[in-house]
Amino acid sequence: MTPPDVPALERATLTTVPAPRTGFDGPFVVRAFAGGTGRANAASSLDPSVDPELPARIARIEARYVALGLPVRFRSTPLDPPGLVEHLAARGYVPKDETAILLAPIATIAAPDPAAEARPAPDADWMAVTATAEHQSPKRRLEKEGSPPLLTVPGAWITLREDGAAAAVASVVVAGAVAGYFDLAVRPEFRRRGLAARAVRAAAHWASSQGASWLYCQVAATNGASLALNAALGLRETYRYTYWVRPQDGVASLAFG
Repeated sequence: MTPPDVPALERATLTTVPAPRTGFDGPFVVRAFAGGTGRANAASSLDPSVDPELPARIARIEARYVALGLPVRFRSTPLDPPGLVEHLAARGYVPKDETAILLAPIATIAAPDPAAEARPAPDADWMAVTATAEHQSPKRRLEKEGSPPLLTVPGAWITLREDGAAAAVASVVVAGAVAGYFDLAVRPEFRRRGLAARAVRAAAHWASSQGASWLYCQVAATNGASLALNAALGLRETYRYTYWVRPQDGVASLAFG
């Protein structure tokens, strides 16, 4: 089974993380939500070909985000046109939050779990567990609650219960043969019991029932614990991306976005 390549994964990731405002400027897709999740509030290229209009394009994209009242974010991937990073650096941008895309055949991970509940949107219990994760913020919370109606593909919000309590959560969205899982969190009092791996396996099982053949996730390159967990589950790095931001915009950490 041939794994999806970078263009296929980029299309899948853009589908699984929705944004209510999406447009194109040449090869760049420009997305905006509430300013929380990085991928839903950044511009990135889908074509690595030479772009003779690149400087003007960067300036136009900057102006659009300023007009929307959002920080300017570019996401640098293997699909960058030549010179993108150099142009951004010359304009005062700095790199932030290098992130790895990890991938595995879903059949090697998926497993049913009788303690797992799958819902079509995050409920109060799901959001409460997610709020215990350090990477959350009010804007990201707003985007999580607002994402389900924006999806054009199947998605589920998974909750694992222990002793009747919501103990671990994840979300999963299926874009054809590729599913992405996100928002993995375990309440502090339930950690170190293997619940994170169980939540991922339950999410993969649900996605497999929707026809997915591959599971991906995106993990901050500095998050050793998450990288180790996913490696143990069999997910392997396929490529990385990095956000480029302007220091004056005061952009908070975008890890996992």
